Amino acid sequence: MSSDLEIARSVAPQPLTDVAARLGIGADALIPWGRDVAKVDPARVTRGAPGRLVLVTAISPTPAGEGKTTTTIGLGDALRQRGVRAALALREPALGPCFGQKGGATGGGHAQVIPMERINLHLTGDFHAIASATNLLAALIDNSIHHGNPLRLDPRRITWGRSVNVNDRALRDVVVGLGGPANGYARESRFDIDVASEVMAVLCLATDLDDLQVRLGRIVVGFDVDKQPVTAADLQAVGSMAVLLQDALLPNLVQTLEGTPALVHGGPFANIAHGCNSVIATQLALDTADVVVTEAGFGADLGAEKFLDIKSRQAGLNPSAAVVVATIRAVKMHGGVALADLAAEDLAAVEAGMANVERHVRNVQSFGLPVVVAVNAFTSDTPAELARLQELCRERLGVDAVLCSHWADGGKGALELADRVLALPAADFAPIYELDLPLADKVRTIATKLYGAGDVSFSGTATRALADLEALGFGGLPVCMAKTQYSFSADPSLRGAPSGHTLPVVDVRLSAGAGFVVVLCGDIMTLPGLPPDPAAHRIGLDSDGQVFGLS
Repeated sequence: MSSDLEIARSVAPQPLTDVAARLGIGADALIPWGRDVAKVDPARVTRGAPGRLVLVTAISPTPAGEGKTTTTIGLGDALRQRGVRAALALREPALGPCFGQKGGATGGGHAQVIPMERINLHLTGDFHAIASATNLLAALIDNSIHHGNPLRLDPRRITWGRSVNVNDRALRDVVVGLGGPANGYARESRFDIDVASEVMAVLCLATDLDDLQVRLGRIVVGFDVDKQPVTAADLQAVGSMAVLLQDALLPNLVQTLEGTPALVHGGPFANIAHGCNSVIATQLALDTADVVVTEAGFGADLGAEKFLDIKSRQAGLNPSAAVVVATIRAVKMHGGVALADLAAEDLAAVEAGMANVERHVRNVQSFGLPVVVAVNAFTSDTPAELARLQELCRERLGVDAVLCSHWADGGKGALELADRVLALPAADFAPIYELDLPLADKVRTIATKLYGAGDVSFSGTATRALADLEALGFGGLPVCMAKTQYSFSADPSLRGAPSGHTLPVVDVRLSAGAGFVVVLCGDIMTLPGLPPDPAAHRIGLDSDGQVFGLS
């Protein structure tokens, strides 16, 4: 069986000018970035009436795999085969997962975006620009303190950290300023992974360059001796940060194996950030295509909730439908089957694991979106298992569950899914909570209505932080939940649909530039570590300089 990388290399990319022309984007709007990638200048694109926006999300992830990005790509290709002018709006992969455990994020099999290696490894350098802007602001903070501290920053209350694009657990908690007075004041600090940084969120939620600079200026880096916020604008950092981010703000155009246009831009994690591609890329796709397929990270409890409560609300987006991706294998794991035993038919496990599917579908429906379930096919699936899942979806939820074979067959393997999506009724979208609720009540709403929690417990640190943010006028912001992706609870071992649990909130961070408050639950970390046998052990270059081992 060919690897994803081998399949990707077997297809000759179509001229990018032809791909862009499918959206009415002329060559004068393209800024070539190598042979098969281009930045797009939105100012040079003629906009039309907005198309329909379809959100692809999934059940809670398991080691068995779900295939959300693969399904997004397969659906986009299938829509084009049906004669629809379709476009994809995807996130950029982060280096951390590529060299760690999860692997790349360009799809799989015959439903991929290409060039696979370029997209997974640096692409156009957007993440490097984000890290540079983040770390420049950190340097300006320490420089201001070193040179007389004119802003009267309290070194004990500096909240801004640095960022890096690889999983490096040793940098989670650090001490900076060691080595004597010439190196500044010693203090505790941290690194976040780039995709969890506020600058990443700012870039992904900005609508244009002016909005980017306004958001950068709003970033709160810490508090002064009077406990008042100090911002990036106070540090005169906005202009230099914007210079570093100017090119990164432009969406990246690539294509699927079948030539469907794909705007790949921005990459916030959904378990610790808001998990959606950039507003600029999504809006550009909507203004040039009839149907735009986008995806939000991890399960619907994370990426989809943030897409709907944060991104859509801030950007004024009106999603028209949702696809919830599941696999028979993952459903059986949620039903209690071990990974090694998934090949055996087990209808009882399908019925037990249906609880996870049901909660995710009902959660998405609670936002007013019509839903179809996409069952991403594996060779181990049996007809009886598929029939039982389809029956349960119809009986309990009133939704279709469609078998899809896009991994093996490309767009033609998702034609039925495309037909069902196009036939869905109109949406009546509304966020799950109102912004005038207190921050703690927003957290409780998500925890009880979407996670099935019985209650929320706030640590003393979190309670004080929420009270301080409310007093400073930040209570009207939405909340960005940071928790494990593997469970509706904060315990990754609780699969299925646990209910009545208590969600532990351990800390809260303000992301004023992004326009939300990050709520840290359980043991979640903003800089992952590497597994015992990371993918980095198997990635390299062959004698022809070709990448191998990337998945």
